Amino acid sequence: MTKAVFLSDAHLKNQRDDGYRQIMKFLDFPEEHIDDLFILGDLFDFWFCRDGHIYPGFRTVVEKLADLKQRGMRIHLFEGNHDFFLGDYFTKTLGIKVFTEWANIDLDGRKVLISHGDTIDRTNKKYILLRKLLRSGLFYRMQRSIPPSILWKIARASSAVSKELTIESETIIAKKMEAFALNKFHEGIDAVIIGHSHIPLLKEYEIGGRRKTFVTLGDWIKHYSYLCYEDGRFTLSFYKSA
Repeated sequence: MTKAVFLSDAHLKNQRDDGYRQIMKFLDFPEEHIDDLFILGDLFDFWFCRDGHIYPGFRTVVEKLADLKQRGMRIHLFEGNHDFFLGDYFTKTLGIKVFTEWANIDLDGRKVLISHGDTIDRTNKKYILLRKLLRSGLFYRMQRSIPPSILWKIARASSAVSKELTIESETIIAKKMEAFALNKFHEGIDAVIIGHSHIPLLKEYEIGGRRKTFVTLGDWIKHYSYLCYEDGRFTLSFYKSA
């Protein structure tokens, strides 16, 4: 049986931030065997990389992920609305698989749909347009010609703009995500796991004689929440060390 951990929305910016310190301690996984670690977007509050150079403040957490992979853990990294173009470093340099949006996985025979979830609400046209622009080939080529020190400033600014365009309440976003999940359950999906809303939530349903699970993972800014899968069950937990 697989043992997996899911988390999202740490929005790492500064090693002095509590969320940064907490997630570094959490990733030590003392005396635990974890088969798969799924990070469902917005691990970083911003991200750009060029020629193997990453923002210096992110070096420690990136090295931690590389160490976990080297020790045999399978790491699955998803892009969010704050961190994208991750494959340039994580796949090409570290060999960690990056998903740009959705993934269908099998967990011990259960069909599980996973994503950051920021594209579920297609009615927010301004955000969808911004998302398309920031991920375009033109923007990619432009950012590779900008000096790193200036690029980090632009990244912080784009992070702030993304927040401005996703100001819909977390509760409303979570409800739209649940409606999306219910549709997927009727299509044969057994579990939908997403981030983005910052609300930690786990709901289970019985549909067509099968147990269905809907999860929004919460965040590492306020809730320090994560999801664990073991022995065929999902458990939503909360971490906070001294």
